[in-house]
Amino acid sequence: MTTSASDITFRPLAGPEELGLFQQLSYVLDHEVEDDLATGRRLPAWMWVALRGDRVLARLSWWTPPDHEVPYTLDFFDVDDSLPPAERHAVGLKLLETATAAVIPAGAPRPEYGRYTPGDWREDPHAREVVDTRMNILAETGAQLLVERLRLEWRPGTPLPAPSTRLVFRPATDREELLSLMTLVLEGTLDEHSRTEMLTMTPRASAELMYEEEFGTFKSPREWWQIAELPDGGGPVGFVIPARNNYHPIIAYIGVLPAHRGHGYIDDILAEGTRILAAQDVPRIRAATDLANVPMADAFARAGYVTFERAINMVWPS
Repeated sequence: MTTSASDITFRPLAGPEELGLFQQLSYVLDHEVEDDLATGRRLPAWMWVALRGDRVLARLSWWTPPDHEVPYTLDFFDVDDSLPPAERHAVGLKLLETATAAVIPAGAPRPEYGRYTPGDWREDPHAREVVDTRMNILAETGAQLLVERLRLEWRPGTPLPAPSTRLVFRPATDREELLSLMTLVLEGTLDEHSRTEMLTMTPRASAELMYEEEFGTFKSPREWWQIAELPDGGGPVGFVIPARNNYHPIIAYIGVLPAHRGHGYIDDILAEGTRILAAQDVPRIRAATDLANVPMADAFARAGYVTFERAINMVWPS
């Protein structure tokens, strides 16, 4: 589908051979796109550009996990920031609405929008203008800010704490054990995505959705997934899921059961997950937590993780 507005054309890529055209504009995920296309995480039909001649004025792309057939998240949305503000806004808005109408079925929920930002984007005037421009365009279509998140990284050479003397660790026995613990951990969660899900579903259903859409797709060993227990049969305290996603080694999920919160066990559990990945001689370990989840952010800082970016997530309320 191709549409025009005066001298601007809005269209999807014709195929992977137009990747160079798409990358006239830049974003921190550009290096992943070629492999995403090769593995089906992106489709040319989901990658749109606004063109004036051969010049890209704006672009966007949806992404999906492997083996999914529909867009999962809108993770590229860029405009040429050298354009006058009014033109930048108008072109971005037209591209977003034209591409969405062509790709997302009428009546279907619009996939969440996510963008990585510099850690100091609110203090840096240029970075703030870039982020605000995109957020303002999305807001005109009805999108609302869901959450801002810290993107964290542990780097080789960072000291690792000694193994816990308070807890013992063992691999999760099966899917059901992990789902049961995840369901308990969701009580009182500070994670905004989970809190939003539980407005329309039970904690168990939220845990199952998280497992199927994320944990179940990991190709890394399930033996890395650890249950933390009190010694001498004292029962589970929490768990951690170290893993590799499609791009990085990650701490995918970590939690302490409500009955055991307030005792600092999160430090022991995070240290165990970090040690498991560090033992694989990884170049980095990635993690994320909501900006408002101060206890979790503080635990990552104590474990030597640094904030290297933030992330903005916006959603279209149903």
